Amino acid sequence: MKLTVKEKVIVALLGVAVALGLTALVLALAQVASILLPADTKFGIVFDAGSSHTSLFVYRWPADKENDTGVVSQALTCRVKGPGISSYASDPAQAGESLRGCLQEALAAVPEAQQQQTPLFLGATAGMRLLSQKNSSQAGHIFAAVSDVLGLAPVAFWGAELLAGQDEGALGWITINYVLGLLVKYSFSGEWIRPPEGTLVGALDMGGASTQITFVPEGPIRDQSTQASFRLYGFEHRVYTHSYLCYGRDQALTRLLARLVQSSTAPLVRHPCYHGGYVDTLSLAPLYESPCVQAAPRPDFPPSLPVEGTGNPGACVSAIRELFNFSSCRGRQDCAFNGVYQPPVRGQFYAFSNFYYTFHFLNLTAGQPLAKVNATVWEFCQKPWKQVEASWPGQQPWLRDYCASGLYLLTLLLEGYGFSEETWPSIAFRKQAGGADIGWTLGYMLNLTNMVPAEAPAPGRAQSQAVWVAGVVLVALTLAAVLAVAVAQLLWRRD
Repeated sequence: MKLTVKEKVIVALLGVAVALGLTALVLALAQVASILLPADTKFGIVFDAGSSHTSLFVYRWPADKENDTGVVSQALTCRVKGPGISSYASDPAQAGESLRGCLQEALAAVPEAQQQQTPLFLGATAGMRLLSQKNSSQAGHIFAAVSDVLGLAPVAFWGAELLAGQDEGALGWITINYVLGLLVKYSFSGEWIRPPEGTLVGALDMGGASTQITFVPEGPIRDQSTQASFRLYGFEHRVYTHSYLCYGRDQALTRLLARLVQSSTAPLVRHPCYHGGYVDTLSLAPLYESPCVQAAPRPDFPPSLPVEGTGNPGACVSAIRELFNFSSCRGRQDCAFNGVYQPPVRGQFYAFSNFYYTFHFLNLTAGQPLAKVNATVWEFCQKPWKQVEASWPGQQPWLRDYCASGLYLLTLLLEGYGFSEETWPSIAFRKQAGGADIGWTLGYMLNLTNMVPAEAPAPGRAQSQAVWVAGVVLVALTLAAVLAVAVAQLLWRRD
């Protein structure tokens, strides 16, 4: 059947109508998708100013939050060159200058249009806590220098502050449970749900100057000074947390060395935690600069002393136990050490920072039983220094301290916090979880998202877009229908 020119025109118009209808449908779907897409991504920048070094983290989350809390992910991490900011007591300006490199990396990771609304915070932990105790004026100058540099950045500077030990522990607990999906989880049905509370894990943090333990106890927390409470994703959380200043890895080993110096009977320090054959010269002045060392230098000793390792793990443990006051908790089930209240440990725990680094070096992060862990540390302590140096080249200056670190952590976990052979398998030694670094900064940012408002669409915007979409589709389909009817009538008349 051959079509006339008129019929061909009508068929062509029908094709145009169909094309218009399809185009309108595509536009409508695109417009609907733009309505359903989350609002602009938010960003946040946090400096973790620890005792030994400073790290920067950039986080991001959709502005459309879940029950007032952002679903946060780590976008960037940067380690600041040089030591912790507390080391710049004699040159505070350098503390601020040291942050510029990582700050520039962070600004490059945040879109320029977002920078003015991006919060920037620096939290200083135990290193600055100790400096504040020793010389509050020097600590103030460092915070001022840091604020001068960060305050000039094109972001919303929220301040540089001293982070309380309790906050450091609680925020670290938030981080671990969040990255493990234990605070909020995306279900197969497309909804955010709260996992069972019994799955929450405890946090064990070991910094250079302090250590923290945080967990959900089985019963009520009887000492309110050890309780932290917060609301995340619409749910209330209550945890036990305590921070021990001067019990971080570096300060504990400094205190141990100072005690050995004080108890020496000859101008020679015999260190049972150093490997046999290790010999060095110890300058005494830096040793007594730490606020954690209470003793005064012995007047009968010269400015420096020779130190000799004996590689005796039994004597090392005895010396380490002198750093704790265990007798103050004798007969009490709800006490750790130094008379500090602590409910019995409960559930699974994640141990990070120096807990992880020490046991990772000793190859003890694979869930080995306590007997194997203890035997491995003692065996390492008894190795001659020359053998240790040959087996781990390039590991100075910390190589001599891994024996003391391993035995110190075991003493703290078992005799201090109350873990046992039965509960030891509940501890997982980790550096990261869920692809994010474990520490207080992510927990801080999650808490902060509760105070950063989400950007809702302008009133009536979604409604007007929907009306426009409906109008376009209606016009296109009506045109297609009219032309289709015309073609049908024409073909019917021909027949």
